[in-house]
Amino acid sequence: MRKGKILQISAVSTTIDKQLRPLIEASVKEGYEVHIACADDGNIENLRNEGFIVHKVHFDRKISFKSNLKSIIELIKLMKFYKYDIVHVHTPVASILGRIAAKLAGISNIIYTAHGYYFHDGMSKKQYTFYYQIEKQFAKFATDYLLLQSKEDYELSVQHRFKNEKKIIHLGNGIDIYHKFNPDNIKKEYVNKVKNDFGIKDADFIYAFIGRFVREKGIYELVEAFNKLNPIKPNVKLLLIGGLLDSERDQDINQALEKWKGNPNIIFTGLRKDIPELLSVSNVFILPSYREGLPRSIIEAMAMKKPVIATNIRGCREEVIDEKTGYLIEKKDINKLYEKMLTLYDNKELCLSYGEKARQIVEKEYDEEKVLEKQIELFNSLSQH
Repeated sequence: MRKGKILQISAVSTTIDKQLRPLIEASVKEGYEVHIACADDGNIENLRNEGFIVHKVHFDRKISFKSNLKSIIELIKLMKFYKYDIVHVHTPVASILGRIAAKLAGISNIIYTAHGYYFHDGMSKKQYTFYYQIEKQFAKFATDYLLLQSKEDYELSVQHRFKNEKKIIHLGNGIDIYHKFNPDNIKKEYVNKVKNDFGIKDADFIYAFIGRFVREKGIYELVEAFNKLNPIKPNVKLLLIGGLLDSERDQDINQALEKWKGNPNIIFTGLRKDIPELLSVSNVFILPSYREGLPRSIIEAMAMKKPVIATNIRGCREEVIDEKTGYLIEKKDINKLYEKMLTLYDNKELCLSYGEKARQIVEKEYDEEKVLEKQIELFNSLSQH
């Protein structure tokens, strides 16, 4: 028996595939009919072939009145036709447009999961105030339940009274730590295949990065620090896992990529599904971002017993314990990043120690099942009303 209809909204289909899949599958298993609304960045057809109900909706990743209005109209029509019991929105622009549409369509239960508030310390005061007010006003007037992945975001939301405290939930973040991201489950033959595919030798020391190739992920600083280290440590390699959307390409990144590809020790894997195996051949994970929510990539690396070098920003500092599971450095600090990369290269035992501690923390704090349970409990409480 179906409990009700849920619409999950995200800007692009990759977010559905990479981040929201476990929640959608758990909801369906619980008895809900789940629909998805997103723009297509290459995954919609695959999701449909797997049996997911996906509605293609136009979303711009920026504020554009004409384009945003078109998205709102599409969503209103969709919501009125299917009469959803719950609309659950994600990602900055899609969450705003989705909530406007849900309000206008008369949806009873609107949930917003903030994977990381858009405002952050690196912004000018004017920018920060603008985005802060958008988040606060939409939380107050267009959201029934506010779910926060980051503890810092949760505490800020409570202290600044974004909503009644009972309607604000610290969700956290989680991954499959017992099956998928478990070092004990990695098959040696697959690890050897990964090494052969990318020309990695047993004596190589591998630094890994996962994410979009955009400036705010700190990838420019990472490559610069690596190029500083490489001449004195010839057996180091940098594994760049991910890529970027065509809409994110500009002349700077195109020129940078061409230059980076000139170094044979920088390996571009492209978008991959075998993240556990790629992490298993790595020694250190690095995420030198300028802004994050509660990054899943760090949790994945910690689950695979890898020390992490990350920036001292919201989200990252919640996950990484400085000098216990890795290092926290200030953003854009190439010299400090280089220094910590060198420190871990020169201290293999320290790498192992940090990695073991990281795994212990993940098992305690970032179990996906606990995160899914909180959301299903919320859905169930709303479907009974």
